[in-house]
Amino acid sequence: MAEFIALRDIRKTYGTTVPTHALRGITLDFVAGEYAAIIGRSGSGKTTLLNIMGTLDRPTSGALVVGGEDLFRLDDDGLARFRNRTVGFIFQFHHLLPEFNALENVLIPNRVYRGRVGADVLRRGKELLERVGVGNRMHSRANNLSGGEQQRVAIARALINEPRIVFADEPTGNLDSDTSEDVKALLRSINRELGTTFLIVTHDRHIAAGCDRVVEIDDGLIRRDFRTADASEDENWRELAPCNCRERRRGDLG
Repeated sequence: MAEFIALRDIRKTYGTTVPTHALRGITLDFVAGEYAAIIGRSGSGKTTLLNIMGTLDRPTSGALVVGGEDLFRLDDDGLARFRNRTVGFIFQFHHLLPEFNALENVLIPNRVYRGRVGADVLRRGKELLERVGVGNRMHSRANNLSGGEQQRVAIARALINEPRIVFADEPTGNLDSDTSEDVKALLRSINRELGTTFLIVTHDRHIAAGCDRVVEIDDGLIRRDFRTADASEDENWRELAPCNCRERRRGDLG
């Protein structure tokens, strides 16, 4: 299958007097419908990479081609149109607007895109909130929702414009373990049912083990790139998770 997202020698340097090389030459391909994790210790460059792939930041050098279009040849307005029409974002901090209710928050990207919300989009917003399990809270203000409910609303918001790609940055970072499992299962089911490409930056190796592919970044370089789908569950846990997590999970299953 041909690549859908192609990164070619992506480099990012911050500062000039004392330069910090966040990315040192990243070349990667992702295919449409892929469900992949990007992992690495803090400061490894993984969030910088995600921000560049999502066109929230520009690289110092290199090319990003999505669906055959070389994105960094576009001006800022062109990149904004690309983000709004093609990409959905899920962040660790939900960034919901507290003065609006859940449904209004979900509809915001479409208002930015089209200027007004039609009946079909309104219906889709309600269906998405039902799909992510908070349909009964759609008229509740964001600041009256629990952390898990807010993250579910953020997932629905990321999907309202029917994006081809969803970028998720630590999507379970502020959730308890049970809610994290629910959100992880929800993202996976959306990937499988809608064929949406998911690229997930995470410290949670449990999430990474459930992805089809894992890219590990270290000091701005790719350390490993492997398919978990091609390995056994035990092999994936040996690669990704501390022994105590693996043993605890086995105990839970037993």
